[in-house]
Amino acid sequence: MGKISQGVLGGFSGKVGNVVGGTWKGIDYMRIKPANVSNPRTAGQVDQRSKFSTTLRFLQSMTDFLRVGFKLYANKMTQFNAAMSYNLNNAITGTYPNFMIDYASALVSRGGLTGAANGAVSSSGGLVEFTWTDNTGSGNAQATDKALLVVYNPTKDEAVYDNAGAARSVGAQNLAMPNDFIGDDVEAFIGFISEDGKEVANSVYIGSVTVA
Repeated sequence: MGKISQGVLGGFSGKVGNVVGGTWKGIDYMRIKPANVSNPRTAGQVDQRSKFSTTLRFLQSMTDFLRVGFKLYANKMTQFNAAMSYNLNNAITGTYPNFMIDYASALVSRGGLTGAANGAVSSSGGLVEFTWTDNTGSGNAQATDKALLVVYNPTKDEAVYDNAGAARSVGAQNLAMPNDFIGDDVEAFIGFISEDGKEVANSVYIGSVTVA
């Protein structure tokens, strides 16, 4: 049974016939409950579900990081959902059942701040070592911008990250890896966030490296 909360013209919660009402992030909504589908596993549906699962595995490993990386795109949706939407539509390659993340097209942070220049990655001593060129003064880049660093391990579907790293002017930072990452190939991304947290840069994929 549905419950009307603000009079006959207000929002309601619950189910009335085939209409479902509710509130999400302070917004009243109504939607039609979909009819039963005789064949819910069409080729298109299977493809989309597989793409969704591939994207979800990638991003679930860095949920907390995405709250910073996609903070500017959480408009009537969560930061995670904003990241899901972007990467589902832009970062999937391959054909069913072999969909994969195209890391070069993926974003783990998004915004209008000037991004990283000449980013590179290497590994030794259980560390993943990021380097970049200090491009302070290029566009809106500031020396005090903080690095946003992500190392994703596709073998384990786990990530190590820093959402308030070294300043842009420093040009380098290391991330310590778990012991069980040794010998695994990992994918590295770098972005930036302004010191006041109001601006974020699109991340840049800087390559794959074997953790040594």
